[in-house]
Amino acid sequence: MVMERTTQLESTRVAEILREDILFGRRLPGSRLVERDIAAELQVSRLPVREAIRDLVSDGIVIATPRTWAVVRTFSAQDLQDFAQVREAMETLSFELATQRAGESGLRLLESIVGEEDAAAAAGDVTAARMASTRFHMTAVHLAHNAMLSELAGSLVTRLRWLFGPHDDLAGMAVAHREILTAMQAGDVPAIRRLIPAHLAEGRIAAEQRLFGRHDEID
Repeated sequence: MVMERTTQLESTRVAEILREDILFGRRLPGSRLVERDIAAELQVSRLPVREAIRDLVSDGIVIATPRTWAVVRTFSAQDLQDFAQVREAMETLSFELATQRAGESGLRLLESIVGEEDAAAAAGDVTAARMASTRFHMTAVHLAHNAMLSELAGSLVTRLRWLFGPHDDLAGMAVAHREILTAMQAGDVPAIRRLIPAHLAEGRIAAEQRLFGRHDEID
């Protein structure tokens, strides 16, 4: 039992390291995940590495093919379009519901996150600003108080972070989130219905430029 628990802890740790490596571009799309090499690098046995890779396959950012190496997933332009469409529908509804259901404590939480994002952007702390940006969106999903939305967002969050998270306009993103928060504080659902699709469209264009070197309209 102790050994099983230790393996689970190691697997969780390895999965988090590999996940962050992929999300921050240290392991590029198409690169192989070789169990023995990762085990040696992280000084663990191959079993937790194997289980960690399974977790990343479930996240949708690694592909495992029988009798060959697992590889970091490569996303196509069609993948990006599909995710952008699902994200717009999911997050527009999430922010609408959060505007109606968050309450004062929820809005204060969002205010603190935007404050952290403002500070990180001003300091040029890319990692902290991007993490605050992700928390802003995921907190809105939580504050929607809809179990199915939370489940859906949880299943997609790693892929969404990978595709849309690595933005470079830190200050611009913080300003956009502040505008959204202001509309939420005012209870202005029609404004939310305008702001969220426009905000996500900017993120989609930035992702197109980063991944494919273009920003064609894909709607």
